Amino acid sequence: MVELLFCVALLGAILALGMYKVPLWAWAGALALAALVWASGPVHGHMGVFGFLLWVFAAGLAVLSIPAIRRNYVSAPVFKFVKGTLPKVSDTEQQALEAGTVGFDAELFSGTPDWNKLRAIAPVVLTPEEQAFLDGPTGELCGMIDDWQVRHAQREIPENIWDFVKSRGFLGMLISKEHGGLGFSAQAQSLIIGKIASRSPDVVTIVMVPNSLGPGELIEKYGTEQQKHYYLPRLAKGEEIPCFALTGPTSGSDAATMRDIGTVIRGPDGKPAIRLSWDKRYITLGPKATLLGLAFRLFDPENILGKGDNLGITVAMIPTKHGGVQIGRRHLPSGAAFPNGPNWGRDVVIPIDWIIGGEAMAGQGWRMLMECLAAGRAISLPSTATAGTKMMLRVSSAYGRIRKQFGLPVARMEGVEEPLARLVESAYATEAARAVTAAMVSRGERPSVISALMKYATTERMRQAVNDAFDIHGGRAICDGPTNYLQSAYQMVPVGITVEGANILTRTLITFAQGALRSHPYLYREIQAAQDADRTRGLDAFDRAFGDHVAFSVSNACGAFFHNVTGGIFAPAPEKSFDTANWYSQLARCSRSFAFVADLTVASLGGSLKMKQKLSGRLADALAELYILACVLKRYEDDGRLSSDRTFVDLAAMNGLYRFQEALRGVVDNFPIPAARWAMRIVAFPFGNPYRPAPDVLGHRAVKLVMEAPEVRERLTRYIYVSHDPDDPTGLLEVTMKKAIAAEEAEKKLERAIRAGTVRRYHGIDWIGEAMAQGVVTESEGQQLRELEALTARVIAVDHFDAAALKPNYRTTPDVLGHNSRGVESAAAE
Repeated sequence: MVELLFCVALLGAILALGMYKVPLWAWAGALALAALVWASGPVHGHMGVFGFLLWVFAAGLAVLSIPAIRRNYVSAPVFKFVKGTLPKVSDTEQQALEAGTVGFDAELFSGTPDWNKLRAIAPVVLTPEEQAFLDGPTGELCGMIDDWQVRHAQREIPENIWDFVKSRGFLGMLISKEHGGLGFSAQAQSLIIGKIASRSPDVVTIVMVPNSLGPGELIEKYGTEQQKHYYLPRLAKGEEIPCFALTGPTSGSDAATMRDIGTVIRGPDGKPAIRLSWDKRYITLGPKATLLGLAFRLFDPENILGKGDNLGITVAMIPTKHGGVQIGRRHLPSGAAFPNGPNWGRDVVIPIDWIIGGEAMAGQGWRMLMECLAAGRAISLPSTATAGTKMMLRVSSAYGRIRKQFGLPVARMEGVEEPLARLVESAYATEAARAVTAAMVSRGERPSVISALMKYATTERMRQAVNDAFDIHGGRAICDGPTNYLQSAYQMVPVGITVEGANILTRTLITFAQGALRSHPYLYREIQAAQDADRTRGLDAFDRAFGDHVAFSVSNACGAFFHNVTGGIFAPAPEKSFDTANWYSQLARCSRSFAFVADLTVASLGGSLKMKQKLSGRLADALAELYILACVLKRYEDDGRLSSDRTFVDLAAMNGLYRFQEALRGVVDNFPIPAARWAMRIVAFPFGNPYRPAPDVLGHRAVKLVMEAPEVRERLTRYIYVSHDPDDPTGLLEVTMKKAIAAEEAEKKLERAIRAGTVRRYHGIDWIGEAMAQGVVTESEGQQLRELEALTARVIAVDHFDAAALKPNYRTTPDVLGHNSRGVESAAAE
């Protein structure tokens, strides 16, 4: 019995030593002491095999604690192996890794997140000027939009909308006031974009693109003073409409393989110039643009610039009226109305001064793009996806309360309650993550890893939200027309999934693969050391990083095992976390498991990880769940720990932890190396799967709160555009829902009478008048019911058309431009 207690105590001591990263000499001393205690009379009485092994390990660790021995006999062989097996990081990969900043993602990769760093991120705060713009011009713009006219009748953004966004400065939100822009924070841009998106996915695109990756941001950050003073005021006022041409027919997700080239030549005046040939497509705002931002590979075969032959990816700005620039006809992405199309050019000559940043920035385009994308991708699509999800909850909760089947609102049926609960969870969680991420960018961060996971995670959640909204609305959703407020979102979902890094790519190749190198505390240092041309210097750097890495790995292995065995009850939670302390502890526990599995994955797979995209995709999912749940906990605190919101936190936490578990379990169960697989399973899942999805009763409670507490519904759908005009399709929902709630008691009286056979409800019979005549309802209640019936009929009605009105007026035409993108023309235009 004493020997068993000794072994348990020794295991505890080993876990403690590992978790707290004690130095090797301390390990040696602890094991030597353990060997002496084991051999003592009260425990075992003699050394034995176990005691001998303890002495062997103690001696070995003592020897390795001598730096020169460890360096020559451990680090050097590992260094040689890593140097020979790791693939060389290409220049484009290097620039992508160095772009952006590392923030709270590094805390999650570390396994020991510092919650104070999360809490230090500002809540949603706008300046008075920003708030006034969000409430005023943004709301005014939303009120101007007729979605049916935009996406169907005209299939383009009306000129009055263009004029409004130009004159009010919407196109220059990120441009500084010094250069004529609004100079708004990233948080303000995020909320403004989201509010417009909740009204029209088409219109938000023309605002979003100039304020995302494009000439404006690139000129602001990298342009010459002359470029800034000339172009930025014109872009801010809408005198120039920008587009950015990066994607080509053969360079989509792998943009670094672009075939578009520029060659440095001597111009007629003897000064350096560039001869360009390119072919781009899917370029948003392209057909409307006056200023083309163009990415291409730049070569200098005569070394005119003195920088060598292959300068690399370069970005230039070219007026679209410049000779040789060809702007193609429009694409029709998912039937959307925003301008999108191809452009190309052959042997187009431009001055070298048209490179953004001038000659000095030749060949620096990829770094520029990656740095801007790290921030831009954190704002635009997460904002639109979050707003879309909140709008889906807003309209679905209203329709679910108004629409009745089997004598009760469909929202009270469990089958409909299930997707409504998903909408509630997604609306709360995505807004939490959007706000935190925008606040990071507002304070100067460029979170490349977080922006990638936010892009794919929020757009995927919006895809689910739109599907849920369609299921709840049924036939009302699938019949398109002027009163259909869901079709535009349904059409545009694939666009958000595809652009700015298709979700398949972003999930499986970028988020974790880049995050593991960028956010891991030691891995990138080891790779840099292994690729150092100076072997001695590289080995010294590698020895330091490798020693720290081993301690880090042991710490996470011990910490993850300990917390998983003890159920996370000892995992740290921040001060004053009160009723959410358990969720913080479980999040810390999961972070340990993630860090251990991620570290072992990279260490055992090495460069082949790029080919194991199912594994890296699941690890990206796990990281996304950790980040979003951390943001949920922060939102709860920032909003004042409202008792009603605790239900949403619990719902998001239970489901988020379960999804995290399933993602991590997918990695473990499919890991190709048996030894590593079993190590992961023992450490991360010693007793099997600890988490379960949120129970039905919690989802029921969440939906009930939304349906019965108007202030809760308002808070869950804040920052989107809400109409109260009964002549607007979404405004009609709001008006009718309020009437339905007010008339609920009268409706119950009428329903009881109908079930009892006292009142007959059939076409051709005035059943409300009959109910009043029989005293079932009072006259005032009867008037309430008549008004509600008329409004409800309008809400559930679907549009219908003459057959001739539905016939397409487009036909396929020969490719008269001789270009590889086929086009369509309106027969009416002939």
